[in-house]
Amino acid sequence: MTADTSTRYREFKMPDVGEGLTEAEILKWYVAPGDTVTDGQVVCEVETAKAAVELPIPYDGVVHALRFEEGTTVDVGASIITVDVAPGTAEPAPEPGAAGGDEPASEPKGRTPVLVGYGVAEASTKRRARRSAGPGPEEPAAAAIQAEMNGYSAPVAAVPVAEVPAPAPASAPTPAPDRPLAKPPVRKLAKDLGVDLTTVTPTGPDGIITREDVHAANAAATAPAPAEPSVQEPSAAAPGTAAPAPEALAASGARETRIAVKGVRKATAAAMVGSAFTAPHVTEFVTVDVTRTMKLVEELKSDKDMAGVRVNPLLLIAKALLVAVKRNPEINAAWDEANQEIVLKHYVNLGIAAATPRGLLVPNIKDAQDKTLPHLATALGELVSTAREGRTTPAAMQGGTVTITNVGVFGIDTGTPILNPGESAILAVGAIKPQPWVHKGKVKPRQVTTLALSFDHRLVDGELGSKVLGDIAAILEQPKRLITWA
Repeated sequence: MTADTSTRYREFKMPDVGEGLTEAEILKWYVAPGDTVTDGQVVCEVETAKAAVELPIPYDGVVHALRFEEGTTVDVGASIITVDVAPGTAEPAPEPGAAGGDEPASEPKGRTPVLVGYGVAEASTKRRARRSAGPGPEEPAAAAIQAEMNGYSAPVAAVPVAEVPAPAPASAPTPAPDRPLAKPPVRKLAKDLGVDLTTVTPTGPDGIITREDVHAANAAATAPAPAEPSVQEPSAAAPGTAAPAPEALAASGARETRIAVKGVRKATAAAMVGSAFTAPHVTEFVTVDVTRTMKLVEELKSDKDMAGVRVNPLLLIAKALLVAVKRNPEINAAWDEANQEIVLKHYVNLGIAAATPRGLLVPNIKDAQDKTLPHLATALGELVSTAREGRTTPAAMQGGTVTITNVGVFGIDTGTPILNPGESAILAVGAIKPQPWVHKGKVKPRQVTTLALSFDHRLVDGELGSKVLGDIAAILEQPKRLITWA
C-alpha cells in the first residue's frame, strides 16, 4: 500500500501574521530541501509592514521544496514550503496550488485561503515589480516617528536549527481528525508551554485558538504566571537589512543609489501621509528648566528600589506625561470618522519611538497608567531593547493612545512631530543642555530643554493642549509634583 499524495505532501502557506496584512518578505530560511522538521520548529523569518516574525511549521516530516527565495515578497495565502509527511514513498509531489492534504474542500467565493480560515480578499495584495502579480492597495500600519531612544542594546543570540531524526517511512499516514485551528506562532507557544491544543477552548473568530487561550489553559494547569512577563529572547540574528554605508557608495563611483521602499519604511510613509492629511495638527512649545529633574535622575540611579533598571530623563518625562494625562483625561482620545464620535480612552498605551535595523517604530507600553516608576522603567527598557533587536511584534505596535519621541538624542532642540494614526497627541523632547536662566532672581547656568506637543485639533482645543503641556513642564521643573499630583 502506498500513501495518497493528497495526504503525503503538505503545503505551508504564508499566514496573516499581523491583522490584515496582505504580504510579507522572506528574510531568511532556516531549513533546506531534505531537512527533517517537527511540528512547531521555526523554518523561516519574514518581515511584514509592522515587524519581523519567525514562522514555525505545523507538520512533522521532510522539507520537499522551498517555493520562494530569500528576499522575495509573498502574498498571504501563497504556499511557501512543501513538507513530505510520509517520506520514502514514490508518489510525485504536487505543484504549488495543486490539491493536497492541506487544501480545504471548498473555499468561500472571492476569498483566498490563509493558514487558518479565510481572511484575504482576491486581488488585495501587491508584489514587487519583478513578480508577475499586479498591484493592489497598500496596507497602512503603525506609524514611525523620527527619533531614537537613549542607548539600549543587547546582543542577539543565534540558535541553530535542531537536528531531528528522520521519521520512519509510512505507507498511508492518516490526517489527524478535527485539527485545532491556530496560527503558527500560537502553535509554537503551545508547544513551548507544553499545552495540548486539543484541550484548549478557543475564543477567537471561527473557533481559532488565540495566544490568550493558550496562556489561560497553561495557567489553569500550572501556577499563576508572573504579572510582568519577560520579553522572549530572539532565536536568530536579523539578516543584513541596512543600506550600504555612504562611504562605500561614494567609493564605488556610482552617481546615485536606489533603495526599494518596503516593509517598515513603506508602512511609515503611508501612515505619516495619511495622518498629516487627515488630522488637523497643532503644535505648541514650551522651554523649561529641568535641573531638578536631572538631579532626581542621579538620585534614583543609586536608589535600591531602582536597582537593575535603566534610569534616565526619558523615564521621568514619561511619568510626567502619564500624570498630565490623568489630570486632563480628554487628551487621551481618538477621532472616529465613520461614526462621527470622539472615543475617550480610560487607559494609556504609551508609545515610545525607537530606531531599529528596519526603520523607526513606535511600540507601546500597555496600561502604562497603572505602572509604578520601577515597573515603568523595566517596561521601557524591554520595549526599546526589543525594538533595537528588530523583534518587536505587531501586537506591541497596536493600540497606542499617546506617544513620546525623543529628538534630543540628536542634539536637536525641538520639532513638530506628526501624530500616529488613531492618536490625539504626541510629545517631542528636545536636547537637555546648560543654558543661562533666571533662577531666584539671578542669571545662572541651568539644565534646559524644549518640549513640543502636537495634537489633533478636531478633538483637542488650544486650552486642553496648553494645560497638558503646562502640566508636563511644571512636573519636570518641580518633580516633587509627581508625588502630589499622581
